[in-house]
Amino acid sequence: MSDLQSPAPSAGQVTEDAPTVATAAANAPSAAASTGRSLLPQSTLLRHLVLLLLGAVAAVVLLEITDPFTNSQLATLSYYAIAAGGLTVLTGMNGQISLGHGALMAVGAYTTALLLQEPADALPLPLILLISVVTTTAVGALVGVAAARLHGPYLAGATLALAVGLPGLAVYFHDQLGGEQGLRVRAPRAPESFESFIDLVSGASASSTKWLAYVGAICLLITYFLLANLVRSRIGRTWRAVRDQDVAAELAGINLGAWRVLAFVVSAAAAGLAGGVLALVVRLAAPSGFTLVLSLSLLTAIVIGGLGSLLGALLGSALLVFLPPFVTDLGTGSGLSSTEAAQLAPFVYGVVLIVAMIFAPAGFVGTIRMRWLTQKAKRSAGRAAPADSSRG
Repeated sequence: MSDLQSPAPSAGQVTEDAPTVATAAANAPSAAASTGRSLLPQSTLLRHLVLLLLGAVAAVVLLEITDPFTNSQLATLSYYAIAAGGLTVLTGMNGQISLGHGALMAVGAYTTALLLQEPADALPLPLILLISVVTTTAVGALVGVAAARLHGPYLAGATLALAVGLPGLAVYFHDQLGGEQGLRVRAPRAPESFESFIDLVSGASASSTKWLAYVGAICLLITYFLLANLVRSRIGRTWRAVRDQDVAAELAGINLGAWRVLAFVVSAAAAGLAGGVLALVVRLAAPSGFTLVLSLSLLTAIVIGGLGSLLGALLGSALLVFLPPFVTDLGTGSGLSSTEAAQLAPFVYGVVLIVAMIFAPAGFVGTIRMRWLTQKAKRSAGRAAPADSSRG
């Protein structure tokens, strides 16, 4: 049996029947969707293609009806959500805690920045982002192999060292990576086809802010489409087996280390793409942008949204992007100084995190799904009871 072979049906059944509390609600709809009525196709691939198309339409509408400042916030949301999506696969689906995803984003950002230092139009933007993903994936594979035997707090400690140490390489290689000041990123111009598309859709001009917001939205949709298909496949089921019943999975012939490395590699690829989008949006790759705070913010985003849920990762990232400015504006409007209002924002975010941990331990999305499934089970049991009594 190969190292990356999926579990036998008996082991897979064990993992589906014994999910962890934080991720059970995120995984349950995949089983329930096949039995209940739905307007979406039964095929997982077709269903995700329909959702991808709906998401693309929603992104176009949202970007066209909002102002440039909101466009920049949505662009920021895109790279946070991409990184959080990869992290929720690693932590929620495979049970590995990583505090080093900010460093992996730095790899993608610096790779993108270095490639954009070349003459204009030297490489197309999709190829630049792809190279950034491949580079970060290679780094993630090295880290994953080194940490393959680590689990829980030991893996968290190893990735914490990565988050602290890796951005410091930019200071050591200051001639190539810009030192503390970082590298200025010259974002490529929007192609004429994009300008024609914007003119057709809204009749407005295609600004650079809107162009980068569209780039972020496209990368986000593609990433979530690929991750959604991956976690609903045999690979995703094997990850859940390793997460929930590692002893049973190993007895079924699964190489735990190989599957954990694969999860880390997939998560690192998402982090690399997020870093490339960040470099384009912020137009700077500097060590100050990839501190430990970034890694912790990504972790809190997936905890608030719901571990193992891509929708939860998106919701948690949205709170991470939109809540602090909202609280700051609210504090300023209430008579606080700008400094006091800025200090109020992280406090409110911390309160939201505590409330979520107390009242929604499975995250917002996970708790809602769990309660919906509980109510659905009660209704099914209520309908079955009269039928059983009549037969009796």
